[in-house]
Amino acid sequence: MESSDALFPGLLGSAAWQALPEPVQRMHGWAAHVAARGEADVEGAHNPLARWLRKLLGLPSPGTNQALEFFIERRGSQETWTRRFAHGEMRSVLDRGTDRTQLIERLGPVTLRFVLHHDAGGIDWHLHRVSAFGLPVPRAWAGAVQSRSSAHQGRYAFAIDTQLPLVGRLVAYRGWLEITHDD
Repeated sequence: MESSDALFPGLLGSAAWQALPEPVQRMHGWAAHVAARGEADVEGAHNPLARWLRKLLGLPSPGTNQALEFFIERRGSQETWTRRFAHGEMRSVLDRGTDRTQLIERLGPVTLRFVLHHDAGGIDWHLHRVSAFGLPVPRAWAGAVQSRSSAHQGRYAFAIDTQLPLVGRLVAYRGWLEITHDD
């Protein structure tokens, strides 16, 4: 696969891509298959609505020091991500938006549109728009999503925090991964 066909290098551009730490480039590069193992701390509100939404979207349940297996399968610019936490499996499909400037992540019935920003340490994902069951969700209802992919102590690091009105913290997970296989 050409680097321009790969999702993250194509969205960020060559100069930005080359400035990223090596673990971020390996995880978000163009290898057709990536497997990684690591650990994550998962937090989330315990109210019934938060628990129901996590189940609907396939999000992990709260728990500290959860073992995590992570797999990426790439076909062109489309990537299928499977995250196997000790307390749940989460699967999403990522691709470019039709305008080729936004990252789209489909998670169950929800589609998230992100604009990516970078610095020398990693990538920040800024939520731009949300739809559910194909219908636009008013931005105020979409809450706040903070997401960062970076490197720490030579390993891939991640931090995601999703807060929703009336729900509170839907899910937050942070941790690290070491790539065990990429081809």
